[in-house]
Amino acid sequence: MSGALTRRSIDHVVLERGSVAHSWKTERWDSLRLLTPNSQTRLPGATYDGDEPDGFMAVADVIAFVERYAETVDAPVLGDTTVTSVRAAGDGYDILTGQGRWHARAVVLAGGACNVPTVPDYATALPSTIESVTPDRYKNPDQLADGGVLVVGASATGLQLAEEIHRSGRPVTVSVGEHVRMPRVYRDEDIFTWMARVGLLDERWDEVDDVVRARNVPSPQLIGTPERRSLDLDALTSIGVQLRGRLGTIRDGVAMFSGGLRNQCALADLKLNRLLDTIDERAGEAGYGEPDGPERCQPTTVGDPPLTLDLASGEIRTIVWATGFRADHSWLDVPVVDHKGRVRHDGGIVSDAPGMYLLGATFLRRRKSSFIHGAGDDAEDLAAHLAAHLATR
Repeated sequence: MSGALTRRSIDHVVLERGSVAHSWKTERWDSLRLLTPNSQTRLPGATYDGDEPDGFMAVADVIAFVERYAETVDAPVLGDTTVTSVRAAGDGYDILTGQGRWHARAVVLAGGACNVPTVPDYATALPSTIESVTPDRYKNPDQLADGGVLVVGASATGLQLAEEIHRSGRPVTVSVGEHVRMPRVYRDEDIFTWMARVGLLDERWDEVDDVVRARNVPSPQLIGTPERRSLDLDALTSIGVQLRGRLGTIRDGVAMFSGGLRNQCALADLKLNRLLDTIDERAGEAGYGEPDGPERCQPTTVGDPPLTLDLASGEIRTIVWATGFRADHSWLDVPVVDHKGRVRHDGGIVSDAPGMYLLGATFLRRRKSSFIHGAGDDAEDLAAHLAAHLATR
């Protein structure tokens, strides 16, 4: 957004609570790699120029990429500046920070969608012998107590951490709710390459039937590795990870799971095949030809796991809450947030707050909005609207 505003000669400042790439520096685990291939790690004026386009950036590389980009666009970043309040005032907004007050005719909320881990209320019922860990505080298995680990959540984060922790020698159980199964490679290409090639990632928020639903779809079960391997529930069970259904509550020290694991897996398999059908159809229409052979995943193999787990028995020593994140808008003193804490907006244009914009949310304007390469198009669109807004004031 800073680059887009600079190209339009719009005076602005970027207020940052820490330093550039702060979250990447402080809230990521050691082995994390991007889910998208290096070829899609790009922003306007900055593309990947290495020799591994099909590889996946590690955290240190992402930090370096973002820091270089800030220098490239000469972003006017004011670091170590925590915003404590944004409120409507006169022809714009007053912004209070730990470093003083600002007034701006327009404000872009670009703090991201993953500020606060979502941990269910029943976590307070955990026995005192069990430690709780959220992904933003997890670094590696060495920080965990010896003994069993329950990972709650089966999207990308949950599966990656479950595999890593299990390989450290700790028994791991994964609680599985709604999830999105996806192969790393399909028809000899990365799945994200196909999704971009056939236009799925460019689908707009105003073109889908249910954008609210689309914005709440779990992240796909993927991992970025040099060998481009897939990671799904079958891969976990093949190395000895145990599965349970969705964790519903904890009562008297006993974890209680849903009996719908088979249904959740069957639904994920159904949606996966629908996605691959769409890719095949659009690829054929675009002249890429028919698939050479069957590359479809086999249906997920799942049994009938127990519905309870005694957390007071000592079998489980740690719970990892891979149950997602939410944005933190506690500092936003403008009535634009709904009852779930989400900013009301139409493609990033904040409702009932002229001159206020949202950037960096899931499916903001396109299906790719939450990925690095989706930020550029969204920023250009919103910067154009912002410039028109300023021109009419």
